[in-house]
Amino acid sequence: MSDSLEHLLDAADGETTVRDADVGGKKKDKKKRKPANTERKPGYRGFTGRGGGRASFVEMPPEWRGTTVQVCGLWPFGAGSGTPMVGVPLGRQLITGTALCCDPISWFQRANLIHNPSALVLGKPGLGKSTLVRRMVVGLAGYGVFPMVLGDLKPDYADLIRAMGGQVIRLGRGLGSLNVLDPGATASVAARLPEPARARLTAEAHGRRLNIVSALVTIVRGTPIADTERTILNAALRVLDERHQGVPVLPDLIRVIDEGPERVRAVTLSRGNEDRYRRASDPLHASLLGLLDGPMGETFAHQTTTPLQLDNPGGVCIDISGIDDADAELQAAVLLACWSDGFGAVEAMHALADEGMAPQRHFFVVLDELWRVLRSGRGLVDRVDALTRLNRQRGLGQVMITHTMADLLALADHADRLKAKGFAERAGMVICGGLPQAEMPMVNEVVRMSSIEQRMIVDWSTPPSWDPTLNQDNEPPGRGKFLVKVGGRPGIPFKVELTAVEADVNDTNKRWIHSTTRATRP
Repeated sequence: MSDSLEHLLDAADGETTVRDADVGGKKKDKKKRKPANTERKPGYRGFTGRGGGRASFVEMPPEWRGTTVQVCGLWPFGAGSGTPMVGVPLGRQLITGTALCCDPISWFQRANLIHNPSALVLGKPGLGKSTLVRRMVVGLAGYGVFPMVLGDLKPDYADLIRAMGGQVIRLGRGLGSLNVLDPGATASVAARLPEPARARLTAEAHGRRLNIVSALVTIVRGTPIADTERTILNAALRVLDERHQGVPVLPDLIRVIDEGPERVRAVTLSRGNEDRYRRASDPLHASLLGLLDGPMGETFAHQTTTPLQLDNPGGVCIDISGIDDADAELQAAVLLACWSDGFGAVEAMHALADEGMAPQRHFFVVLDELWRVLRSGRGLVDRVDALTRLNRQRGLGQVMITHTMADLLALADHADRLKAKGFAERAGMVICGGLPQAEMPMVNEVVRMSSIEQRMIVDWSTPPSWDPTLNQDNEPPGRGKFLVKVGGRPGIPFKVELTAVEADVNDTNKRWIHSTTRATRP
């Protein structure tokens, strides 16, 4: 190596080389480090010494305190808090890229972020509302929460529940029957309970059967049932429980009213007069016959085809997509019957847990297409209203899905509109997808949104653009994007990210994708 090259390498290492005289025919090198930089630096009071400008006293700078809205221009380096890491992982935050974990049960029970274990999901069709809820269903099932879809209208959840090994029950004409007089799990559970708890559970089962039969009569008539008729039903059900061996069906109840035993006649004040009893009972008798011989007879006239099984961790889905949307009466009746049966089974499980005979379990109820549920018939608004008020006491978490706030306010009855608006106001969290600009005032009545949040949600509702190279639409800009709002807190925008395993059970456009009319590229 030449002397000039060796000198350059030594300089690159920050060292200098001093070459001594030859010792024994060999050269001896001594390396010495480069001297440190001796440039003077001032202290926090300035340079010391003559002419240095050192200050003996440094005055503190003025300080002001204000909100982030007022001082954001003076101090623009604001940073929001991190997203919660408690709950089901849904996706990534759109601004920071951090993971978002969110579901109504975890945020109520473990994180204490909301006051009610419920959520309302709003968004235009095709932007991924059902996909978001299916992710919650999968995650909560992993936490041990039992998912319940008591009336899948599309269906959107049957494939998922089936993939998790849960129970899928199909109801409709020619598909299956549901006996509204069947106590279901209540009878078997009551036999295992001590006397006080057994009497309480049996009384609840009796009241549930009375309510569902009264609701079915209301749907058939289109008007509420009279107080006298409800009293006749109550007495007839008690006589039926005493006389009938096994599980009765609606024809058995009609037979008791037709025969008119003394306990049933007594509540009509007939006083032994046959004509007075018939005048009081015949309207109810005719309505019950209409249940059997009308469009609902095939569904409610026989024993339950497939009973609910709440010992399956995969959950349960009652698929009623086989009922045509034009058959609103049957759809409403089946929904009410499914809810009555499902909530009766939940009460039975809680009764076992209260007596220490089974572990305490929690349930996650999905009410998808809420607008169709509320418009299906009278009585359904009251059922949803009761569910949103008592879900904490019943150990139930719930999620309600609809397109817009206008869906909740489009009911015919003014009292029903006020109740439906209360669903959104009582929800622990509101999750908004893409919505039109006209929806913002109504959404702001429930959760306060900033102008930036409103603009973001409106932009997500923009239709997809056309891609001429692929001869098809691009993906909508708002697909999978949502904003989580809890009260007046700043919203958390995020995008749902699916795994490859979830792709097959999240296809809600099967009738369009797997179609012979779909264009294909060579």
